[in-house]
Amino acid sequence: MTRAMIIINPSSGKEKAAEVLPKLKQVMESLYDEAVVRETAKEGDAVYFAREACSQEFDAVVSMGGDGTISETINGLAEESHRPDLGIIPLGTVNDFARALKIPLEPEHAIELLTSQKTVPVDIGKIDDCYFMNVLAIGAIAEATYAVSAEQKTRLGPLAYFIEGIKAFINKTPFKLTVEHDEGKWIGKAYLVVSALTNSVGGFESIAPDAEVNDGKIHTFIIKDISFPQIMKIIPRLLKGELEQHDQVEYIRSSAITVSASEDLVVNIDGDEGEPLPFEAKVLPQHLNVFVPA
Repeated sequence: MTRAMIIINPSSGKEKAAEVLPKLKQVMESLYDEAVVRETAKEGDAVYFAREACSQEFDAVVSMGGDGTISETINGLAEESHRPDLGIIPLGTVNDFARALKIPLEPEHAIELLTSQKTVPVDIGKIDDCYFMNVLAIGAIAEATYAVSAEQKTRLGPLAYFIEGIKAFINKTPFKLTVEHDEGKWIGKAYLVVSALTNSVGGFESIAPDAEVNDGKIHTFIIKDISFPQIMKIIPRLLKGELEQHDQVEYIRSSAITVSASEDLVVNIDGDEGEPLPFEAKVLPQHLNVFVPA
């Protein structure tokens, strides 16, 4: 008997999750003998439900919601010996993981791709005792994402994070950073650090163009202490996927990194406030099978 679990955040996407749930359930019932629905009500519910699906050896888990719901689902699956295939129905503001996997951002189209039953193995990251699917960030711009309101997200989408980041730059303070990686150690002053598992960061799909979803590497960009005119010159390179070529950007490609700083800083994990520095992050290569377009 085949079974699938749908984990849904009913408040996601201006409550669009509830609107498209009947179609998703219908599709899953056509593919599996049983499809059960679990609705989240509070933080941590998706983690619990995903672990339940693992312990009961479900064949598939479909996570419908924003990046937070999907991140929780991945954290629930990551440690388990039996890990069901993962489906993603994106309803968030940025949806970086879905973008990197070419999963349609329209939920109806994302549901349709499940019918092909095509999966690819993808990397996830582990930072201390938690897991991430996309990006780690350190610095003023990373911290500015916490200031983005729900209204800004709705009105401006990924651009809201960019605007708050520019505001944060005005009061920037560089910090001394140490990054240990596969090839050695980098020490210097930095303004921003972005470590990506995929090519999509903050809704921009050109920041880490060489990053593949299953290449086993964390792609780290260290933006050194630079002036405002210099950051304006970096932006065009960022949009063209040429960030690593700027002389004020250090690019590190590694299977693991250990990061420490001269002051008290917190790493942003997939858009949320995470662990204080220092931290160690590593790639779990091809750890989850995820449904993708045929």
